[in-house]
Amino acid sequence: MQVAKTDVFVVGGGPAGLVAAMAARKRGFTVTLADGAEPPIDKPCGEGLMPETQAALRELGITPGSGDGYQFRGIQFIQKSARFAADFPRGLGLGLRRPILHAMLVAKAEKSGVRLLWKTPVSGITPEGVQLKSGFVPVRWIVGADGSGSRVRRWSGLETFAERTQRFATRRHYRVKPWSAYAEVYWSKQAQAYVTPIGTEEVCIVVMAERLEDADFAKVLEDLPELRERLNGAELASRERGAITMMYRLKNIARENVALVGDASGGVDAITGEGLRLAFRQALALAAAMEAKHLKGYEETHRELARRPMRMGKLMLLLGRNEALRQRSFGALASKPQLFEDLLAVHVGRATPAQMVSTGVQLGWRFLSA
Repeated sequence: MQVAKTDVFVVGGGPAGLVAAMAARKRGFTVTLADGAEPPIDKPCGEGLMPETQAALRELGITPGSGDGYQFRGIQFIQKSARFAADFPRGLGLGLRRPILHAMLVAKAEKSGVRLLWKTPVSGITPEGVQLKSGFVPVRWIVGADGSGSRVRRWSGLETFAERTQRFATRRHYRVKPWSAYAEVYWSKQAQAYVTPIGTEEVCIVVMAERLEDADFAKVLEDLPELRERLNGAELASRERGAITMMYRLKNIARENVALVGDASGGVDAITGEGLRLAFRQALALAAAMEAKHLKGYEETHRELARRPMRMGKLMLLLGRNEALRQRSFGALASKPQLFEDLLAVHVGRATPAQMVSTGVQLGWRFLSA
């Protein structure tokens, strides 16, 4: 079947691609999206939507409700005897199975007028258009939303990394009643376990480590007796799935009429919980830049959006690698819970510049005196 000419062609039908397509439609472009898979598309991830991620979805008319998943108040860190939590400064988080989110996005994209081509891999691009098995599609803009291994990135000459690190992750779902009002991060010597409540009788757990052998569930649970006890007797609700979580930055994310979005354009470590928020904000910014015919502006906005999550990701990696530093830092945060609340406000972009400076100074002082 020959595909008609389109203003915007999105390569990749995950959440980033679907939101990029909807954002472009909202600006009046004709949009076609192609993916070699078919929905719903799953991905091993923590499945927690931060309040700011939900806000980005609301701008497109998508409002997941508490009935679709499970709401949580904030984040809690746990390491042996150290335990401290903070509520989100505004709104609630939502634990939501990735296929449910994907189905919502597909339905909204269809309703908005995006032409969706599933089981339709793209075999190449040129400045004039996109090559499909069915023929060549003339386009005005090409959006690469095809993940961390992006072929669009390679085809367009954007495969130049400024920095890159990776970790290994493994995900399971358990049928068990959530025991906390928070998404929890358990810290062991070599790994972290990220627990997100996603239903009244289900939790999602992702373990992450720098070495593949340290991301083994049995090994991590052996090092985390409290979490192991919580899961004692709980039934697995899904098969175990592995993934690589990458944190990387590209020198450029746009060239001529091609732009990258989501994991194709860079990434932050999964422990930050910022991947989807970043992708959605990038998609909205890209649509505005295409309308203005100014992709350079998108590159500038993209860098600004990634700056804070990248810093937080690097901090989390540093804490994961250095047990002595982690113990000192956690001791400082546990001694003054307000500090963790301020730090979470900084992380989700709800802190003023004065609060950011104050939090840094107080955390430094507490760290020195811990």
